[in-house]
Amino acid sequence: MKSLFLRIFLSFWMAQALFVVLAIVVTLAFQPRSSSWEALRTTALNESVSAYEEGGAREAADYLNGLLATQHVRAFLFNERGEEVSLRGAPDWAVRTLNGGSPSPRDGIIIPTPRVYKESRASSDGQHTFTLVMGLPPGPRFFLGGPRGMPFPALLIGVITSGLVCYFLAWYLTKPIVRLRAATRQLAAGDLTARSGSPVSTRRDEVAGLVRDFDAMAERLEMLVNAQSRLLNDISHELRSPLARLNVALGLARQRAGVESTDMLDRIELEASRLNELIGRILTLARLEDGEQTVPQTPVPLGEVVASVAEDAEFEAQERNCHVHTVIPEGDWGVRGNDSLLHSAVENVVRNAIRYTTEGSSVEIELASEQRAGGADAVLRVSDSGPGVPVDALEKLFEPFYRLDDARGRLTGGVGLGLAITERAVRFHGGKVRALNRAQGGLTVEIRLPLIGRGQKSQAPAEAVPLARQA
Repeated sequence: MKSLFLRIFLSFWMAQALFVVLAIVVTLAFQPRSSSWEALRTTALNESVSAYEEGGAREAADYLNGLLATQHVRAFLFNERGEEVSLRGAPDWAVRTLNGGSPSPRDGIIIPTPRVYKESRASSDGQHTFTLVMGLPPGPRFFLGGPRGMPFPALLIGVITSGLVCYFLAWYLTKPIVRLRAATRQLAAGDLTARSGSPVSTRRDEVAGLVRDFDAMAERLEMLVNAQSRLLNDISHELRSPLARLNVALGLARQRAGVESTDMLDRIELEASRLNELIGRILTLARLEDGEQTVPQTPVPLGEVVASVAEDAEFEAQERNCHVHTVIPEGDWGVRGNDSLLHSAVENVVRNAIRYTTEGSSVEIELASEQRAGGADAVLRVSDSGPGVPVDALEKLFEPFYRLDDARGRLTGGVGLGLAITERAVRFHGGKVRALNRAQGGLTVEIRLPLIGRGQKSQAPAEAVPLARQA
């Protein structure tokens, strides 16, 4: 049983129900035994007959009234003709018992059948027959009695009452935990404003303390992350000004320098270009992290975006004698989001694959759709033929500034921000991205984005052909 609410509710309910059952059993155990009532029945019959024979109806009535006052027992004495000899008037239940019927017209649950005894004897002269009908005091049986003497009403009332009490008790204990779980999910999904709320401000127990501690932690975490994002944003903006002056100075230096300074100036221009690209990527990453940039809910033809990126990548791959093969089946590949942001996300993955694939090999780009509960996903897989990535580093690829090999990063010009931007952009569009090693060698990066509407069923991949031939 995984639900804390159910465990608390059922455990309390079982404990309360067991308590009610034990209380009823103990109560019944200490009730007067039936043997004592049988002895009283015999004694009352003999003494009431003797009182009637000695003093008539008045003496019998006095004895039976005294029995009611002392023993709380209602008794009526009948002769063989069915007449009540004390002239007090017999109730219906006594008459029905005398005639061999049930004392109650209905064997009820809420109002149980009264317990009665009936016994007969002959008069002293043997000429008459007297029958005593005695109704026992109801006592607790009004609530505990039931068919065949079983205390079903009390059991039912006890179980239902204890169930209601335990239900509200369990709800009261688990309500803040449910709110805390919902806030934790929102925080894990990237919503740093998630809080568990303050309905438990009047509580001072451990659960309320946990909720308040969580809110304090979430507030501190939001402040730290926002401060980090603002720092990256501010630094990137501040670096743009000296970088612009550096480019102006570089242009003036080219005009005044001689041929022997060309290589050094080219190197300065290359590093300045890399720095400018790095600043742009940091700004993009900062906007994605702090939620400054919003994604418009406009249709974006993902197939056209992938084809455009692949076309540019085919031209870039020629420098390493590589090719780009694409598989884009016909169909509606519409997703909702930002065209430019999705283009950047796909481009980062494709360019990264070209950068690390084996020279003379090819990069495979495949677009397909897969059904899921509630719709369909567009699945983009970009595969290279490079050395692959260690298993423990697959998830780290999408962390900012993470690089497997610093030396290789310096050679390729990578700074470890491309895949990080891709992950944020895809997650920003409600999708997922992951990396996995290929069995035949190389790395595959898989991007999943929800298709607009129902999407389409998975299609068999067409024959992979170079994008140049597709165009």
